[in-house]
Amino acid sequence: MMRGSEVTARIEQERVVAVIRTQAPEDLLPLAEAIEAGGIGILEFTLTSPKALQALEQLTDAASGRLLVGVGTVLDTESCRAAILAGASFVVSPTLNLDVIRLCRRYSVPVIPGAFTPTEVLTAWESGADLVKVFPAGRLGPGYLRDLHGPLPQVKLVPTGGVGPENAVEYLLAGAAAVAVGGKLTAPGGPPEGRLARVTEAAESLVASVRATPSTTPR
Repeated sequence: MMRGSEVTARIEQERVVAVIRTQAPEDLLPLAEAIEAGGIGILEFTLTSPKALQALEQLTDAASGRLLVGVGTVLDTESCRAAILAGASFVVSPTLNLDVIRLCRRYSVPVIPGAFTPTEVLTAWESGADLVKVFPAGRLGPGYLRDLHGPLPQVKLVPTGGVGPENAVEYLLAGAAAVAVGGKLTAPGGPPEGRLARVTEAAESLVASVRATPSTTPR
């Protein structure tokens, strides 16, 4: 298993986290495979998806270090510890929970807590967050990241919620360390037939756009 610093470095290098959220547990692994086929190697299974931890364990065993698989929608220390014991490479929360941050630091597992206001963002960072999830980012758009980075240039931000293949580059150019993309990637629209192929195509398009975007931008 990779060390925490190596996990964070890979997220910053690849700059895309695919968030998989579904009510059909049988879709978890096929979606993960379709996303990986499109070139995305960092995945997040949300705990709102039934059997997410079982899928995490299966995929982690099968991927043999090829993928980084984390767990999202972690709301408390109980679910956080369960995710860590299941082998999560990183832990993501939609909200700021200091106990979750402390538990992840104790186990040396990278943690990406959710925050929205400048106070929450700075509190998360000063409490030991490896990256800070800006959620919901779509409400205020890429300009909000620029605004946050004015007084807080040191904080590594990962916007999610309203982020998709069509606007991910705008967030990266606004200073995001990475973007987390969910429904706009995993539910591309259209008939059920061919859905996984469309997911792969969307992932390929997203990866191509991200790779063509400068990794360091003025803030």
